[in-house]
Amino acid sequence: MIIHGKAYARAGLIGNPSDGYYGKTISFVIRNFSAEVLIYETPELEILPNTRDHSRFESIAQLDEDVARHGYYGGIRLLKATVRRFYQYCCEHGIRLDDRNFTLRYQSTIPSLVGLAGSSAIITACLRALMTFYGVTIPKPVQPHVILSVETQELGIPAGLQDRVIQVYEGVVFMDFHRETLEKQGYGRYEELDPALLPPLYVAYRTDLAEGTEVFHTDIRSRFHRGDPVVIDAMKYWADLADQVRTCLIERRWDAIPALLNRNFDKRREIYPISEGNLRMVEAARSVGASAKFAGSGGAIVGTYTDDAMYQRLEARLGAIGVVTLRPAVQTTDDRGPTTDDRRQRGSDE
Repeated sequence: MIIHGKAYARAGLIGNPSDGYYGKTISFVIRNFSAEVLIYETPELEILPNTRDHSRFESIAQLDEDVARHGYYGGIRLLKATVRRFYQYCCEHGIRLDDRNFTLRYQSTIPSLVGLAGSSAIITACLRALMTFYGVTIPKPVQPHVILSVETQELGIPAGLQDRVIQVYEGVVFMDFHRETLEKQGYGRYEELDPALLPPLYVAYRTDLAEGTEVFHTDIRSRFHRGDPVVIDAMKYWADLADQVRTCLIERRWDAIPALLNRNFDKRREIYPISEGNLRMVEAARSVGASAKFAGSGGAIVGTYTDDAMYQRLEARLGAIGVVTLRPAVQTTDDRGPTTDDRRQRGSDE
């Protein structure tokens, strides 16, 4: 029997640029892109490479293009580290695994290195596959910490809980990473919101702007830990924006959300170095009336638009500078109710 583990890309809608600052954020999954891990019983344990793991090239130019697209490391290390951390978790919690071996295979359609959480999606999909294969249950609030430990403890990659929480819970989640809450219960407060509350959203990305998260966040993290008042105040500012957007969603005050998203990016621009290409992408989106902010660490943006006419202008304007635009699928097809435009109209009539 072949077991499939799957996880989706994500976008940070509002809040702190990362959750490592004890702040608040709202994120949603993007079902347009996914990572999938297949596991099936075999005599020996084997992890099969994907195209992004190959080390044979037709030319130097092809090697250069491959590294630019996928980085120096593929997904094999993510799978190996996930299997090891899963085994360690089971040992630590007295969970006895049977003697079966398996083969793992993976594939991903998530654009690389544009801040849509492609690496954590592979890890999340692998953990789901392993849990199903061995019949192991890990409490839902704990799973993001196990996934995070794969990157931070096993691979030494700076990361936070936000991406792992939304990929475990899916849909739309408001996250409160208040320090005392984290220290008391071991995880934050995670509130699942109805995706039907979202206004019309777009996500746009380009791959030639890729910057690793560890490069983007390094200086701000050190300034935060040193108690830099500029950074501390910015984190409080973003947390307050997350609270405001949560309230707007629940009260269906969609018209107030675009300005809050723009403020999120404008504050980020005050303290973060923003590359010219990333800034051009945000400004292009805003030039047609859409709101825009980073979806993650750079290379992708998220925002709101008012109607199909604006979306078409947005798609054309961003396409002219080499940016791909899409409407994110947050719910499964079976779960979807009225469209966001229908809900906006109904809300104005009630």
